[in-house]
Amino acid sequence: MSQPPPVLLAVNGTLMRGLELNPNLIAVGATFVRETTTEPCYRIWSINDRHPGMVRVREGGVAVAVEVWAVPPAGLAEVLLREPPGLSIGKVKLSDGEVVLGVLAEPVLCEGQREITEHGGWRAYMAAKAS
Repeated sequence: MSQPPPVLLAVNGTLMRGLELNPNLIAVGATFVRETTTEPCYRIWSINDRHPGMVRVREGGVAVAVEVWAVPPAGLAEVLLREPPGLSIGKVKLSDGEVVLGVLAEPVLCEGQREITEHGGWRAYMAAKAS
């Protein structure tokens, strides 16, 4: 029996290449597909400067930098179970109109946290913070 096709997953934080949780993707056999951005309908927060939380909004959103990965379906649950509390999988709209699964934050997770939407992504925020 053939393997089911991989699931495309948009990641916007520590699952990205070279960052803290990227080994979780590698361990389940995921492969990097491309860098892109979302449609401009998301806002992001720094959750205790450990990872971002991205939430879809009706207005005031920006295009957020993401990486798209091809994840074997059997590995998707394992990746999600290793994500920090308050993050979940939902549908994410990419700038080219494609809709893929992606890592989103529960809005309550972002309450009282630093909004970093103006940076357009986790890497840009971390770079600004370091300089």
